[in-house]
Amino acid sequence: MTDIQEQHKRMPYQYAQPAEAAADIVVPHAIPTDERIWVPQAENVHFRPLCLNVSQGYWVNLLRVRKSGVLSRHRHPNPVHGVVLKGRWRYLEHDWEATEGSYVYEPPGETHTLVVDDDVEEMITLFQVNGVMYYVDPWGKHLGYEDVFSKIDMCRKHYSECGLGSDYVDQFIR
Repeated sequence: MTDIQEQHKRMPYQYAQPAEAAADIVVPHAIPTDERIWVPQAENVHFRPLCLNVSQGYWVNLLRVRKSGVLSRHRHPNPVHGVVLKGRWRYLEHDWEATEGSYVYEPPGETHTLVVDDDVEEMITLFQVNGVMYYVDPWGKHLGYEDVFSKIDMCRKHYSECGLGSDYVDQFIR
């Protein structure tokens, strides 16, 4: 490799980025120390938004569970991806357990019940959820849903109430 080729490897792209491209999101300290950033979802269950994509209908967040319990039974019409950062969890419908460092792919159409066992003090998992989460009872009866827009509403309400301001969530919306 010539000296010029070596220099070009470390040279940034020389043209402007597309004007229509959305801005990058860089979140220092994705696992925050400021408790106000965690948005309450249920008792002992919080999420921390990282990306709320309204044009493609997905969200990326950290889900944190403190204490044990059954969190939610839900169905996905689209795929979900997850990486366990801390602790562990499982689905009642499967015989596997997602442990720290595990990657999980949840296929479209699956219905499952997330459980954090009694001996887990805290679980944090990064999830990318595409589309909607339909909450159902054990027989599939619809109980509720979440989508990127309801997640934004939850964030606005919480951030307004905790003093960060309802516009705090705007930095995560694309």
